Amino acid sequence: MADADTNPVFQIQRVYLKDLSLEQPNSPQILLEQQQPQVDINLALSAEGVSEGVFEVCVTATVTTKIGERTLFLVEAKQAGIFEIRNLPQEQLQGVVSVVCPQILYPYLRAIVSDVCTRAGFPPILLTEVNFQAMYEAQQQQAAQGSGASGNGSSGLIVSAS
Repeated sequence: MADADTNPVFQIQRVYLKDLSLEQPNSPQILLEQQQPQVDINLALSAEGVSEGVFEVCVTATVTTKIGERTLFLVEAKQAGIFEIRNLPQEQLQGVVSVVCPQILYPYLRAIVSDVCTRAGFPPILLTEVNFQAMYEAQQQQAAQGSGASGNGSSGLIVSAS
């Protein structure tokens, strides 16, 4: 029975919308303009330990659309999940939290951003697919180059298994 305590565990405890914001600071005047808006999309990833072997992972999308210098609308959505992850070596834990968990959350985030844009009276913004594995590998490479043997000085995602 002792083996059951050392087997790797990965379970989704909950997937939820943590934060959602929509701003239309120049409405209604800017809605009458016929120009094509400029769209800027930023993604961010964060993770933190909630308790022993339990982590909250968040994927945040910030979508800013402008006509010239004026903001048409801004959407920020933060999709989160609580994951139980136990009995993995630290390097594997990093990969699961930085790649597997965001891949699970991202489809929910895409749907929310699209839905909010439509409900706000705009065409849906469809977030493109993201290769979280490539992002993680680039962060690891950047961390290795930027701070020698320790990755703690980088902007990459560092998760503590405590």
